[in-house]
Amino acid sequence: MRRAAILIALLAFLVPAAASAAVTEVQTELSPHTADNSPTRITSAEAIAAANRDPTLLAEKQKHPHLGPSAAIKEGHWEVAYFESGDELALVLVDAHSGEVLESWTGYQVSWKMARGYSGAFGHKLNAPYVWLPLCAIFLLGLVDWRRLWRVANLDLLVLLGFGVSHYFFNRAEIGVSVPLVYPVLLYLLGRALWIGLRGRGEGLRPAWPTMWIVVAALFLMGFRVGLNVADAGVVDVGYAGVVGADRIAHGELIYDNFPGDVSQGDTYGPVNYLAYLPFERIWPWSGHWDDVPAAHAASVIFDVAAFTLLLLIGMRIRPGPEGQRLAAVLAFGWAAYPYTAYVLESNSNDSLLAALLLATFLFAAKPLARGALLASATWAKFAPAVLAPMYLTYDRKGRSALVFALGFVLVTAAVLIWPAIDPGLKTFYDRTIASQAGRSSPFSIWGQTSLEPLRIAILAITGLASIAFAFIPKRKSLVQLAALSAALLLLLQLTLHHWFYLYIVWFYPLLLIALAASPARTSSPGLDRSRQPPHPSPRRLPRPFQTESASG
Repeated sequence: MRRAAILIALLAFLVPAAASAAVTEVQTELSPHTADNSPTRITSAEAIAAANRDPTLLAEKQKHPHLGPSAAIKEGHWEVAYFESGDELALVLVDAHSGEVLESWTGYQVSWKMARGYSGAFGHKLNAPYVWLPLCAIFLLGLVDWRRLWRVANLDLLVLLGFGVSHYFFNRAEIGVSVPLVYPVLLYLLGRALWIGLRGRGEGLRPAWPTMWIVVAALFLMGFRVGLNVADAGVVDVGYAGVVGADRIAHGELIYDNFPGDVSQGDTYGPVNYLAYLPFERIWPWSGHWDDVPAAHAASVIFDVAAFTLLLLIGMRIRPGPEGQRLAAVLAFGWAAYPYTAYVLESNSNDSLLAALLLATFLFAAKPLARGALLASATWAKFAPAVLAPMYLTYDRKGRSALVFALGFVLVTAAVLIWPAIDPGLKTFYDRTIASQAGRSSPFSIWGQTSLEPLRIAILAITGLASIAFAFIPKRKSLVQLAALSAALLLLLQLTLHHWFYLYIVWFYPLLLIALAASPARTSSPGLDRSRQPPHPSPRRLPRPFQTESASG
């Protein structure tokens, strides 16, 4: 009863805030230069002349002397693009009234706006130091074991915040620095996940705060995040695409190869992604334009609250009694305080949907039909969870559980693919989704900035082999091992992505958090992970005076 009361109180506190987030007007700022419909004061020739004097362009012309300009008015200013052999190599933005050069870009920043460091493109106010740094401090204050500072678990927490170093350079438009700095963090976390998953236990997080403090702090942070979403948050293309896809479903139209020009590549996700946005789009219908998109705000808040609630349930599932309540509080706090879960919420992306689906799959790990159905739902939302299928297939080896898991997976797969299979057909579906993402070229990975494709293929092969191997090794997995190895497979897969971004951290983070926070016995059968109990003395012989065990155990 106490658990039910706690969950009801949490939902009563958070769900109304989700609705208010959806109906509050929020301005999306993708560029510091707003549209201006007044007549221009300079001609295209004058704009080109101003751009030709820019030092960045002059330096680029030394490397490419045959650059040719082309000017056009966009978003209220002149954009002067420079081409050589059909390739756009430089871009200069010129004020349409004063003729002043506003920005100049070369390299990756020419075609990738998100590489230009525009404030407000992702995260909005969360990027401000006075918001980001206190959130990092709260994350550490609440989870660090201050009584034993040199524990590896404390280092894990610091490394989880290590993405912030890369993020700092990303915000400064220095992606040549920011991108490589991601990989040491991913590799460390991969190593820790493998260590816990294969060894069978970790050190566990041992916060110094009382459980009630952790619960209160987690609730406060969730309220703060929702409030920040209400006050200052934008909708990135991913969230906008979810609402557009839901609109297509609601009107019985094609999902794939049928998106508007302002998000023409938004149909790269599975049908479950768009179905998840459908209830919100029906309440707050799409206007037909990329405006405040209240349905995307509402969906993001609900996905975030769902992940928070599922972590509470998982904590009480892994541990019985007061230990479970404390673990649940730690997991919920770890979600609420971690800056990159808030980053997803403030960007109104769909990545927290994937986190919630994976957590639901994990929660129902002992139920093969539900486990298969939920993993299929996650797979047909963003495809990456497919790497977990072999391990979840064999997790519970009782009777016909593998067959029941496969049945649940196939039923959901058939249900969500029947529409795109009929129209526009599975080939178009594949081309617009899996093939499009696999063939994507992006500077947001070391693979897009270097010539290391053979190494990427090798890591991809290792990922495939690990996916199959973890179906059998270890033979019997505790829930904590399942969480750790799930995180490890997702981390391995992320190492191979052509396009990686900070929003993807929440794919593996909640599962890794479970593995880091809990400290189970070295071996445990599927189901509850109970702490190791002290040995009971024989009832026929009293314990010796020097023995530490009491008669009650």
